[in-house]
Amino acid sequence: MNDINILAIESSCDETAAAVIKNGRQILSNVINSQVPIHTRYGGVVPELASRKHIQNINPVIRQALSDASLTLDDIDAVAVTYGPGLVGALLVGVSAAKAIAYAAKKPLIAVNHIEGHVCANFLEHPELEPPFLCLIVSGGHTHIAVMKDYGQFEIIGSTRDDAAGEAFDKVARAIGLGYPGGPKIELAAREGDSSAISFPRGKIDEAPYDFTFSGLKSAVLNFLNQKQMAKEEINTADVAASFQQAVVDSLVERAIKAAKDFGEKRIVLAGGVAANGALRGALLSECENNNIRLFSPSPALCTDNAAMIGSAAYYHYLKKDFFSLELNAVPNLSL
Repeated sequence: MNDINILAIESSCDETAAAVIKNGRQILSNVINSQVPIHTRYGGVVPELASRKHIQNINPVIRQALSDASLTLDDIDAVAVTYGPGLVGALLVGVSAAKAIAYAAKKPLIAVNHIEGHVCANFLEHPELEPPFLCLIVSGGHTHIAVMKDYGQFEIIGSTRDDAAGEAFDKVARAIGLGYPGGPKIELAAREGDSSAISFPRGKIDEAPYDFTFSGLKSAVLNFLNQKQMAKEEINTADVAASFQQAVVDSLVERAIKAAKDFGEKRIVLAGGVAANGALRGALLSECENNNIRLFSPSPALCTDNAAMIGSAAYYHYLKKDFFSLELNAVPNLSL
């Protein structure tokens, strides 16, 4: 079989990204233009600003991806794009660009679920990895435990009932004055703190043992901060960050290990932006080793939003000829 080169585009939030992926597993190029410095001023992503920046960045990023891969559009076999979930304006920039290129270059168009892409980031660094396996997907907008039964086929067995883990990180980071992006700043502060200093709750749902809830934890942090402020007592930011992070990590790891045991899975794949968190990676690896489970995770650079993961996922849709028409639209609330 001839090599398949896919040009992939990702613009679901605040990264404008393009990549060229060969045979679903080899990165020929991976270009990311991040808007973090812009949105940091506002304490979070401003959708209108994100969309405008995507419009400015999309063509240069795509040209750079092709140049870095030393390929032209003639060498590309398909164009892939994230069509959801995400910010609708941001998604539409990528979808519009992908449709225009696919039409002009007469190439098939492949639409990829952003969350599926995060899981497939693991294929880029673990060539031996093939489904089925258990996934722990942890990002700013989603927290899931799922079984990837086959390429592109998922069964969700656990989800968050309220905040996603990454969303909780952002909200707590803002409350303790660390700012945006919350995940990396909480992790950095936590290194200087005592994770057992404050007893924050680990929310559980009795009738749904694989589901998550982080709203109670978030409220407990806010209540703790308010009580300290009212009593005019000093707040140790590092201890709050460390104790909060430990509560999140404990909840994630406990449920992932339980699900793997209950479903007889001997492999766990970690995915999503929060998968870059060192405390989570370390704790999950330790528990996996204790339970004879093999852990797969992408390097931190491939945990955050990127187009390489979209190209990897798209390759398996290409093999099934799972193509979309030029009527493709963004689906901001797309489920896995």
